[in-house]
Amino acid sequence: MSEEIVFYTNPMSRGRIARWMLEEVGQPYRTVVLDFATTMKAPDYLALNPMGKVPGLTHRGVTVTECAAVCAYLADAFPEAGLAPAPTDPLRGPYYRWMFFAAGPVEAAVTARSMGLLPPEEKARAVGYGTFDHMVDGLETALGDGPWLLGEQFTAADVYVGSQIVWGLMFKTLPERPSFQAYAARLSSRPAAIRAREIDDALIAEMKGKSA
Repeated sequence: MSEEIVFYTNPMSRGRIARWMLEEVGQPYRTVVLDFATTMKAPDYLALNPMGKVPGLTHRGVTVTECAAVCAYLADAFPEAGLAPAPTDPLRGPYYRWMFFAAGPVEAAVTARSMGLLPPEEKARAVGYGTFDHMVDGLETALGDGPWLLGEQFTAADVYVGSQIVWGLMFKTLPERPSFQAYAARLSSRPAAIRAREIDDALIAEMKGKSA
């Protein structure tokens, strides 16, 4: 059982979320950068993640994929980082609630809208997110009075939900509501978020340099 954290990613992917979480945890980790068309689809990596997507994480003999799962796993694996409420803490409920809300309704609704696949109004109740506008209202409700999803305690849920909001504002897949903008600004100024961006941006520059 290896204590080494091995992080499989590409700096132009959702792996940036997992990178940020790793930086918040503050434990050493080894990065394996994969190419979308080649190494991400190679047998060695498909044995870890049959989807052939990143991020992926191996630690203590287990493999974890999917961004929300990676964030939740790391928070529990390293409780000393203080990135999740204790299992007996009532805040564990909203922590799970908003983490899975972002991984489910938010991700699905944003993707459907960006691809022109939102259902007609009369069929909206058949999908998990209802309507796009209802999802956005729910997401804004999650922010409450702040500064974080659980009030004063910053958690892994902020990393995952916050990434959805930061990217949604950046790519204009979410409306520019003042509450979203203020939350994104608070998130983006965190030292771990800054470190993660710098690492991934440097990797992108390196990759472009090699292809030039």
